Amino acid sequence: MGVTTYSAVVTTGIYCRPGCGAKPLAENVRTFELAAAAEAAGFRACLRCRPYRVASPVDARAPEMVCRAVQLIIDGVLDDGTEVALGERLAVSPRHLRRMFRDHLGVTPDQLARSRRAHFARRLLDDSDLTVADIAFASGFGSLRQFNREMRQVFRAAPRELRDRRRRADRLTADGGLVMRLPYQPPYDWQAMLAFFAARAIPGVESVADGTYRRTIALDGGPGLLELTAGDGDHLILRAHLPYWEGLIHVVERAARMVGLDTAPAELAQDPVLGPLVRRRPGLRVPGAWGPLEAAVQSALAQGNSREEARGLAGGLVEEFGHPVPGLPHGLTHLFPSAEALQSATGLPQLMAESCVADPAFLDQPLDTLIANLTSIPGLTADTAHTIALRLGHQDAFPPSLYAEPASWHPHQALAATYLTT
Repeated sequence: MGVTTYSAVVTTGIYCRPGCGAKPLAENVRTFELAAAAEAAGFRACLRCRPYRVASPVDARAPEMVCRAVQLIIDGVLDDGTEVALGERLAVSPRHLRRMFRDHLGVTPDQLARSRRAHFARRLLDDSDLTVADIAFASGFGSLRQFNREMRQVFRAAPRELRDRRRRADRLTADGGLVMRLPYQPPYDWQAMLAFFAARAIPGVESVADGTYRRTIALDGGPGLLELTAGDGDHLILRAHLPYWEGLIHVVERAARMVGLDTAPAELAQDPVLGPLVRRRPGLRVPGAWGPLEAAVQSALAQGNSREEARGLAGGLVEEFGHPVPGLPHGLTHLFPSAEALQSATGLPQLMAESCVADPAFLDQPLDTLIANLTSIPGLTADTAHTIALRLGHQDAFPPSLYAEPASWHPHQALAATYLTT
């Protein structure tokens, strides 16, 4: 069973999300687990329920290769590349990759990438006052011509027509920065997520205050600031202060992944093992990380140190090796150091940075390879390696010392979250 099932009506050519008021005859309905799959089958989004405004995570029980491919697509590998290049990254033929996607997702990799870009652009047309040209490049399109063509194909209208259709309550305004909604599948416990980040916030880089998470980021060398807070209903509010908007879609995807919006524990309510856990503690999700190196260094510093000691050590690295960003509020002063800068540090952070400089894909690997890479670093334990893997989104990771009987583990992020949030 998928996270969300979209209903497509063959007589109207329209697909809807759950809860839409439309009531077609059952014999006229087809179901899809992804909006992109409905679009690939020739259906267009309902104007009433607006499926593009709803989070649509890929079922976590899909094969690891498919999940990894989806993550690479989210990270932009198909913005300028091809399915051939994606297949090479995964060591499979593009034909086999497309077959796996069709079997498990009902859509090809390229169709999924184009749908995600179009849906993100449609949200920007609704939420923001960015120009159509800015939205095109913020959403990962290579040209205005491509942008217009894809929007007409997915939504049957030009971008300017779509903006004219937005509702009065859609537009978000802000005193500085760009504001937009980050949708999620309920349940979601924002206060628990805030508490997690507050306890581990890197001094100078992260801050939690007044119900808002803030952090500095680097965007192609330029500094930026992100702020996340609760919205009304099934979304968070992201306020982004960036040097430019090109590639905004990837900033937003990373922010959503960092706070666990790309997982949906509600799908596990009927699971015989995890169902009682999810029902007892709704909204469990694994907190992610803004950057792989940052998560790895944090976890390495926590090895053998208390949480406060680890935060102090991380703050020291930031102050010594991070790029200063003056003039920011809430104690934000630096960008997290790059791998190149951390090569001048000592201990595990230095070794981690040297490994990442020598192999830029050192932390971007399937779980088994990632664990092997991490445990090859002298002094880094298997427990720390698996903790890093959890923060990087590997749902099957589990610190070996957590349970005496590893065979009893049930691999899923919801269960892993009980470890991360205790």
